Amino acid sequence: MKLDVIKLDGDKVGSVDLDEALFGLEPRADILHRVVRWQRNNAQAGTHKVKTRSETSYSTKKIYRQKGTGGARHGDRNAPIFRKGGIYKGPTPRSHGHDLPKKFRKLGLRHALSAKAKAGELVIIEDAAAEGKTAALAKQVKNLGWKRALVIDGAEVNDGFLQASRNIEGLDILPTMGANVYDILRRDTLVITKAGVEALEARLK
Repeated sequence: MKLDVIKLDGDKVGSVDLDEALFGLEPRADILHRVVRWQRNNAQAGTHKVKTRSETSYSTKKIYRQKGTGGARHGDRNAPIFRKGGIYKGPTPRSHGHDLPKKFRKLGLRHALSAKAKAGELVIIEDAAAEGKTAALAKQVKNLGWKRALVIDGAEVNDGFLQASRNIEGLDILPTMGANVYDILRRDTLVITKAGVEALEARLK
Protein backbone atom coordinates (compact mmCIF):
# COMPACT_ATOMS: atom_id res chain seq x y z
CA MET A 1 0.00 0.00 0.00
CA LYS A 2 1.15 3.54 -0.80
CA LEU A 3 0.99 6.47 1.56
CA ASP A 4 2.01 10.11 1.13
CA VAL A 5 5.11 11.36 2.95
CA ILE A 6 4.89 14.84 4.44
CA LYS A 7 7.21 17.24 6.26
CA LEU A 8 6.44 18.78 9.64
CA ASP A 9 5.27 21.96 7.91
CA GLY A 10 2.61 19.89 6.08
CA ASP A 11 4.19 19.91 2.60
CA LYS A 12 4.03 16.66 0.64
CA VAL A 13 7.48 15.36 -0.36
CA GLY A 14 6.62 12.07 -2.05
CA SER A 15 5.19 8.69 -1.16
CA VAL A 16 6.30 5.43 0.39
CA ASP A 17 5.38 1.78 -0.21
CA LEU A 18 4.27 0.13 3.02
CA ASP A 19 4.63 -3.62 3.50
CA GLU A 20 1.22 -5.32 3.40
CA ALA A 21 2.44 -7.86 5.97
CA LEU A 22 2.82 -5.01 8.49
CA PHE A 23 0.23 -2.43 7.52
CA GLY A 24 -2.30 -4.39 5.45
CA LEU A 25 -3.60 -7.05 7.85
CA GLU A 26 -7.20 -7.29 9.03
CA PRO A 27 -6.88 -6.22 12.70
CA ARG A 28 -8.02 -8.82 15.23
CA ALA A 29 -9.22 -7.54 18.60
CA ASP A 30 -8.42 -10.80 20.39
CA ILE A 31 -4.73 -10.65 19.41
CA LEU A 32 -4.45 -6.98 20.37
CA HIS A 33 -6.20 -7.68 23.68
CA ARG A 34 -3.81 -10.48 24.62
CA VAL A 35 -0.71 -8.41 23.88
CA VAL A 36 -2.01 -5.32 25.73
CA ARG A 37 -2.95 -7.48 28.71
CA TRP A 38 0.55 -9.02 28.71
CA GLN A 39 2.11 -5.52 28.63
CA ARG A 40 -0.03 -4.07 31.40
CA ASN A 41 0.37 -7.11 33.65
CA ASN A 42 4.16 -6.92 33.32
CA ALA A 43 4.02 -3.22 34.20
CA GLN A 44 1.99 -3.83 37.36
CA ALA A 45 4.10 -3.40 40.49
CA GLY A 46 2.43 -6.19 42.48
CA THR A 47 3.53 -4.64 45.78
CA HIS A 48 0.08 -4.64 47.43
CA LYS A 49 0.23 -6.15 50.89
CA VAL A 50 -1.98 -6.58 53.97
CA LYS A 51 -1.06 -7.80 57.45
CA THR A 52 -1.93 -11.25 58.67
CA ARG A 53 -2.84 -11.97 62.29
CA SER A 54 0.81 -12.65 63.09
CA GLU A 55 1.83 -9.17 61.85
CA THR A 56 -0.82 -6.87 63.35
CA SER A 57 0.15 -4.85 66.40
CA TYR A 58 -2.25 -5.70 69.20
CA SER A 59 -2.13 -7.54 72.51
CA THR A 60 -1.78 -11.30 72.33
CA LYS A 61 -3.41 -11.68 75.73
CA LYS A 62 -6.47 -13.94 75.84
CA ILE A 63 -9.53 -11.68 75.72
CA TYR A 64 -11.48 -13.45 78.45
CA ARG A 65 -11.60 -16.84 80.04
CA GLN A 66 -12.35 -19.89 77.94
CA LYS A 67 -15.54 -20.96 79.68
CA GLY A 68 -18.39 -19.44 81.61
CA THR A 69 -18.96 -16.17 79.71
CA GLY A 70 -21.80 -17.38 77.52
CA GLY A 71 -19.89 -16.09 74.49
CA ALA A 72 -17.75 -17.70 71.82
CA ARG A 73 -14.24 -18.91 72.62
CA HIS A 74 -11.51 -16.48 71.57
CA GLY A 75 -7.76 -16.19 71.88
CA ASP A 76 -6.29 -12.77 71.04
CA ARG A 77 -7.59 -9.64 69.34
CA ASN A 78 -5.51 -10.21 66.21
CA ALA A 79 -8.03 -12.72 64.87
CA PRO A 80 -9.50 -11.75 61.45
CA ILE A 81 -13.06 -11.42 62.80
CA PHE A 82 -12.11 -8.48 65.01
CA ARG A 83 -11.71 -4.86 64.04
CA LYS A 84 -8.01 -4.03 63.53
CA GLY A 85 -7.27 -7.73 63.40
CA GLY A 86 -5.26 -9.49 60.71
CA ILE A 87 -6.61 -10.05 57.20
CA TYR A 88 -7.30 -13.64 56.15
CA LYS A 89 -5.85 -14.64 52.76
CA GLY A 90 -5.27 -11.02 51.66
CA PRO A 91 -2.99 -9.90 48.81
CA THR A 92 0.76 -10.40 49.12
CA PRO A 93 3.60 -9.09 46.91
CA ARG A 94 3.74 -11.09 43.69
CA SER A 95 4.39 -10.74 39.98
CA HIS A 96 1.35 -10.33 37.76
CA GLY A 97 3.35 -11.00 34.60
CA HIS A 98 2.85 -14.00 32.37
CA ASP A 99 4.61 -15.40 29.34
CA LEU A 100 3.71 -14.59 25.76
CA PRO A 101 5.69 -16.03 22.80
CA LYS A 102 7.88 -13.60 20.85
CA LYS A 103 6.13 -14.55 17.61
CA PHE A 104 2.78 -13.56 19.12
CA ARG A 105 4.18 -10.24 20.37
CA LYS A 106 5.43 -9.44 16.86
CA LEU A 107 2.06 -10.44 15.43
CA GLY A 108 0.32 -8.10 17.87
CA LEU A 109 2.55 -5.20 16.79
CA ARG A 110 1.78 -5.90 13.12
CA HIS A 111 -1.96 -5.91 13.89
CA ALA A 112 -1.65 -2.65 15.84
CA LEU A 113 0.10 -0.96 12.87
CA SER A 114 -2.53 -2.37 10.51
CA ALA A 115 -5.34 -1.12 12.78
CA LYS A 116 -3.99 2.44 12.59
CA ALA A 117 -3.52 2.21 8.82
CA LYS A 118 -7.05 0.89 8.29
CA ALA A 119 -8.56 3.60 10.50
CA GLY A 120 -6.75 6.32 8.54
CA GLU A 121 -4.80 7.36 11.63
CA LEU A 122 -1.34 6.64 10.20
CA VAL A 123 0.92 9.50 9.08
CA ILE A 124 4.36 9.12 7.47
CA ILE A 125 6.78 12.05 7.82
CA GLU A 126 10.15 12.53 6.16
CA ASP A 127 12.02 12.93 9.45
CA ALA A 128 11.53 14.08 13.03
CA ALA A 129 14.04 16.91 13.31
CA ALA A 130 13.68 20.20 15.16
CA GLU A 131 15.91 22.97 16.51
CA GLY A 132 14.85 22.38 20.10
CA LYS A 133 12.24 25.18 20.14
CA THR A 134 9.01 24.00 21.76
CA ALA A 135 6.86 26.88 20.49
CA ALA A 136 7.77 26.25 16.85
CA LEU A 137 7.12 22.51 17.07
CA ALA A 138 3.87 23.04 19.00
CA LYS A 139 2.63 25.32 16.22
CA GLN A 140 3.48 22.70 13.57
CA VAL A 141 1.74 19.96 15.56
CA LYS A 142 -1.36 22.13 15.96
CA ASN A 143 -1.46 22.93 12.23
CA LEU A 144 -1.19 19.21 11.42
CA GLY A 145 -4.12 18.49 13.74
CA TRP A 146 -2.28 16.07 16.03
CA LYS A 147 -3.99 16.20 19.43
CA ARG A 148 -2.88 12.85 20.85
CA ALA A 149 -0.05 11.48 18.74
CA LEU A 150 2.76 8.96 19.02
CA VAL A 151 5.87 9.59 16.91
CA ILE A 152 8.05 6.56 16.11
CA ASP A 153 11.51 7.46 14.83
CA GLY A 154 14.40 5.27 13.66
CA ALA A 155 17.01 3.59 15.85
CA GLU A 156 17.53 6.85 17.76
CA VAL A 157 15.36 9.91 18.36
CA ASN A 158 16.66 13.30 17.21
CA ASP A 159 17.85 15.22 20.30
CA GLY A 160 16.45 18.56 19.13
CA PHE A 161 13.04 17.05 18.38
CA LEU A 162 13.00 15.25 21.73
CA GLN A 163 13.85 18.44 23.60
CA ALA A 164 11.27 20.50 21.70
CA SER A 165 8.50 17.94 22.26
CA ARG A 166 9.11 17.47 25.97
CA ASN A 167 6.51 20.00 27.11
CA ILE A 168 3.94 19.44 24.37
CA GLU A 169 0.88 17.76 25.84
CA GLY A 170 -0.34 14.67 24.02
CA LEU A 171 2.85 14.10 22.01
CA ASP A 172 4.97 11.00 22.73
CA ILE A 173 8.27 10.11 21.03
CA LEU A 174 9.72 6.59 20.84
CA PRO A 175 12.60 4.94 18.95
CA THR A 176 11.75 1.91 16.83
CA MET A 177 12.74 -0.59 19.50
CA GLY A 178 10.36 1.12 21.93
CA ALA A 179 7.34 0.73 19.64
CA ASN A 180 4.66 -1.29 21.42
CA VAL A 181 1.00 -2.20 20.99
CA TYR A 182 -0.33 -0.36 24.06
CA ASP A 183 1.22 3.02 23.21
CA ILE A 184 0.21 2.73 19.55
CA LEU A 185 -3.44 1.99 20.35
CA ARG A 186 -3.90 4.57 23.09
CA ARG A 187 -2.98 7.51 20.85
CA ASP A 188 -5.30 8.93 18.21
CA THR A 189 -2.60 9.41 15.57
CA LEU A 190 0.41 7.24 14.78
CA VAL A 191 3.26 9.17 13.14
CA ILE A 192 6.22 7.24 11.74
CA THR A 193 9.33 8.64 10.08
CA LYS A 194 10.71 7.08 6.89
CA ALA A 195 13.63 5.75 8.92
CA GLY A 196 11.12 4.35 11.41
CA VAL A 197 9.21 2.50 8.66
CA GLU A 198 12.41 0.88 7.41
CA ALA A 199 13.48 -0.09 10.93
CA LEU A 200 10.03 -1.52 11.75
CA GLU A 201 10.03 -3.61 8.58
CA ALA A 202 13.49 -4.94 9.47
CA ARG A 203 12.42 -5.67 13.05
CA LEU A 204 9.13 -7.42 12.28
CA LYS A 205 10.06 -9.53 9.27
